[in-house]
Amino acid sequence: METSEQFKIEMDKCREVFSKKLIDYGASWRILRPASVTDQILIKAKRIRSLEVKGVSLVGEGIFPEFQAIVNYGIVGLIQLEKGYADVVDMTPTEAMTYYDKYAQTALELMLKKNHDYDEAWRSMRVSSYTDLILQKINRTKEIEGHDGKTIVSEGIDANYLDMINYSVFGLIKLDFEGEK
Repeated sequence: METSEQFKIEMDKCREVFSKKLIDYGASWRILRPASVTDQILIKAKRIRSLEVKGVSLVGEGIFPEFQAIVNYGIVGLIQLEKGYADVVDMTPTEAMTYYDKYAQTALELMLKKNHDYDEAWRSMRVSSYTDLILQKINRTKEIEGHDGKTIVSEGIDANYLDMINYSVFGLIKLDFEGEK
């Protein structure tokens, strides 16, 4: 199966989780400022790393749903960057899903371009390396947020969110299709 097909399968699974959570909670995440979204991704990435190191979960949830959460919070972050945060839920589930699909497509297009240039190098990497790269991207994002979103020569917060999404999808593909732990 080609990378683009696997990517779409994993994104569809993430989309389903996102959609179900919209039913449960609505777009309650609209109140989050982008820095809070970054911190939420940090929590998820640190949990993945902890599970990778310890090899056991006391809560009973594994790495897979945490990578899905990073994908979904990455998309939330992109929406918040575009729309700004709100003091109340101001987005219907239908509108939220439209934005979700827009940014899922953006992530896919970026992955296809980078995958072409890097010649599927991600397939030779370990899942734990994706975790470390996501943590690095989070630290970069926090630095940029500390500079009011301004950079001199580097990509912005949106590019970092997209990279976190794509590394997470690579982890999901490896876990799902290659059975890597």
